[in-house]
Amino acid sequence: MDQLVSFEALLFPSDGRNPHMVALMTSPMSVPDPHAPYSTIPAPMPHPEVYMDYIAEGLSPRAWHYHLVEALDGMNKKFANPYVIFYPTVSRDGMPFPINKCLREIQGRSFREATAWRGNIIIAKYHESPFSSMINGSIADFPILRNYFMTHGAPQLYADTDDSVTRTIYFMKKTM
Repeated sequence: MDQLVSFEALLFPSDGRNPHMVALMTSPMSVPDPHAPYSTIPAPMPHPEVYMDYIAEGLSPRAWHYHLVEALDGMNKKFANPYVIFYPTVSRDGMPFPINKCLREIQGRSFREATAWRGNIIIAKYHESPFSSMINGSIADFPILRNYFMTHGAPQLYADTDDSVTRTIYFMKKTM
């Protein structure tokens, strides 16, 4: 695994444009092999930060988080091919990301600013493991994801960050 590989992912732009497909690039990364000490196995590292406006530069995966969607509310079984939602957490200037207008519109009357999704949201599909077995998504995944976003705000870790906390985290990481 020595080349960049891309997977089709769904982008929900924060500026209100319609969701559309983008090529989510991954690069090779070595992770420790839990079954063999002192060895590593190759795994792809996704780069959703390429599509995240105003994200802090130079932090790569430390400037975003991810959230897994393995089933919708009321489902008895998990999806055969679940989703991973990538969202920005550390902005370039320490200010909060703009509320995602596309997702705000999807949530309608259920929208709450305290748990609003912020910034550009990228959603990839995977088979067994979120990073090591990504697969191509399609625009046909939109109805499932729309149903999820209609009833789910941003993860609590993300929703609780305010301006001062975000700035502190950004500058702590920047000085490390």
